[in-house]
Amino acid sequence: MKINTALILCAGFGKRLNPITLKTPKPLIEINQITLLENSINFLEKLDIKNIKINTFYLHEKINDFILSYKSNLKIEILNDGDEILNTGGGILNLINRSDENDFIVLNPDTLWGDNYLDTTINMVNYFFEKKIKNLLMIVNKENSFDKRMRGDFSLSNEKLLKNKENKYIYTGLQIINKDLFENKKVVPFSITNIWDDAIKNKMLYGFESKETFIHLTDLEIYNKLLKNN
Repeated sequence: MKINTALILCAGFGKRLNPITLKTPKPLIEINQITLLENSINFLEKLDIKNIKINTFYLHEKINDFILSYKSNLKIEILNDGDEILNTGGGILNLINRSDENDFIVLNPDTLWGDNYLDTTINMVNYFFEKKIKNLLMIVNKENSFDKRMRGDFSLSNEKLLKNKENKYIYTGLQIINKDLFENKKVVPFSITNIWDDAIKNKMLYGFESKETFIHLTDLEIYNKLLKNN
């Protein structure tokens, strides 16, 4: 089995990257002469994803213009959050409601997704279907984070995620979700962490560890460090 559709979350304000993001939405910031959004699309194309859905809100017209001029063999659809930003959970639900698929890769573009993540992601997809689970997060040990200030989000025990004092694993910004997770949920602003917390209570939130160096465009400090390194 495979996943045909991916969601890229592009609605956020990117306030920690002001003043850059006062005029440029975070997904259109360039690292290594390529925007974060294009880098994410290229990564998904190499995974043989056929359809991409993008949610927007802040400076949405600039992302629209970028996609209109972007040449790709993929089917790319943009959906605006509407009158108010829907946060990660509401934004995802708004996107999956526009699809007949049941399973999706969800990607945050502010992680630098390179070819080094391909094997891990493919193995992760296989694991998702083999275990017949509903939510699987790619995580990394915080020791492997480029940004050493980042705190862990989760602990990992018997392939399942939980939260405790240790929390040495960081969510990388890639997850696989099944539509059933959002049963009875309405398209209103809410965080995906609400879904995760419910799954943790039911011992149903799974983690898949990446061994790669985790590079996330956290703020201006990391942005300037990345520029110096390239």
